[in-house]
Amino acid sequence: MAKGEGAESGSATGLLPLGILRGEENSRTQKDGTKKLTICSKLCYAVGGAPYQITGCALGFFLQIYLLDVAQVDPFSASIILFVGRAWDAITDPLVGFFISKSSWSRLGRLMPWIIFSTPLAVIAYFLIWFVPDFPRNQALWYLVFYCLFETLVTCFHVPYSALTMFISTEQSERDSATAYRMTVEVLGTVLGTAIQGQIVGKVNTPCIQDPNILMEEVNQTHATSSLSDTKNAYMLAAGVIAGIYVLCAVILSLGVQEHREPCKEQEQPPSFFRGLRLVMNHGPYLKLIAGFLFTSLAFMLVEGNFALFCTYTLGFRNEFQNLLLAIMLSATLTIPIWQWFLTQFGKKTAVYLGISSAVPFLILVALMESNLIVTYVVAVAAGVSVAAAFLLPWSMLPDVIDDFHLKHPTARGHEPIFFSFYVFFTKFASGVSLGISTLSLDLAGYLTRGCSQPEAVKFTLKILVAVVPIGLILLGLFLFKLYPINEEKRQENKKALQAIREEAGSLGCSDTDSTELASIL
Repeated sequence: MAKGEGAESGSATGLLPLGILRGEENSRTQKDGTKKLTICSKLCYAVGGAPYQITGCALGFFLQIYLLDVAQVDPFSASIILFVGRAWDAITDPLVGFFISKSSWSRLGRLMPWIIFSTPLAVIAYFLIWFVPDFPRNQALWYLVFYCLFETLVTCFHVPYSALTMFISTEQSERDSATAYRMTVEVLGTVLGTAIQGQIVGKVNTPCIQDPNILMEEVNQTHATSSLSDTKNAYMLAAGVIAGIYVLCAVILSLGVQEHREPCKEQEQPPSFFRGLRLVMNHGPYLKLIAGFLFTSLAFMLVEGNFALFCTYTLGFRNEFQNLLLAIMLSATLTIPIWQWFLTQFGKKTAVYLGISSAVPFLILVALMESNLIVTYVVAVAAGVSVAAAFLLPWSMLPDVIDDFHLKHPTARGHEPIFFSFYVFFTKFASGVSLGISTLSLDLAGYLTRGCSQPEAVKFTLKILVAVVPIGLILLGLFLFKLYPINEEKRQENKKALQAIREEAGSLGCSDTDSTELASIL
């Protein structure tokens, strides 16, 4: 069983900050001569995870209600946009991962050019998602094109950034520690995204129709048009602020992280796509990890996508849902370090069972309780504890799977991007299906665009989507996760085997290698 002190040991290979970060403080040399990641280095790496979470949080929580009530896209078209956008996002992950694995090294590295050159195009596409064009006939096509374009560009940022995890250190405890820093910053990013989007948009009251039997022409058009214009401007202002933060984080990451390649061995040719995919998909622990987290991640994504509508119409908290979101994310941020300590003390599988299953009683309470603002805030804070576990644990366990793969396939090289990209492929594709079906379900239930209230059938459907279905998915995911074979004992065995490889590599003069390159020496 991993102990707390092990979280601060290991060797560092992935990060070398520039400028004022360069110096003796960058890494602490241990008695055995290996380098240890500093807090500064981990934070510099972690900042790069914020853009993906900030934009993803804003889109996940607000895009559905924006399309329905602000852009006034009909529910069926909105379901197509959400499904195709998420499905396209899922497809681009393995494709980008493959192209990265085929990329050659440059002066900036192999991963960093993707991050740098995708950033300006991504922020433009993101801003245009929150812009309402003047041609209402083709609005659905507008949002579909720019949503898919942004998801492609943000994938070109996040997949190479995620692959950097394996180039930070060859020591599992160091990677786990750096992952905890990254997850903390990413949850802070969701807090920031929720705060910016929610508080800016929440300052403006979106006009609604009191009586669904009154035709749109009979509503006070002057006041409604003015209020709707203010709402559109608020969404664009929030998009501009988030785009600026995206660029700032990308600059910090590109200036503070430098890639290093194998200095003493000629690089082998990267694997072909189908050969690499076949090796990855035939690795049992990887498939079992995906199977477990596929359903648990899908449960949280389903809650995320429908939470704004649920708070607005089922609970009746039209002006409070952004504050409830903020309470959830703040709670998750504060409990990420606690979960990191817990998994080092009691193991990752135990943390999975306890952390994710703790969401079930609160989802049951949400389904059964009447509209009570105080109780809802209490439930939101408690639910943030499970959100923290859902953020941290999947990314903390994936490097263990890759290490196990390296031991079983010692000559396989350059597969990390495929591992990371396909890891999110299944959850994104499934979430696209779920969001598309959920929005279509609202259409079938009789959802009223810009309605101040919704029919009882819509309220009941939202309760099913936010509580009943996620509970079933969580229970199914935890059942499947029992098949995951890498427990603490197995993880320690792999750790010792990899350490032996590193010592042999050091004797050959190749001590500054990443885990992929070390495994090839077997």
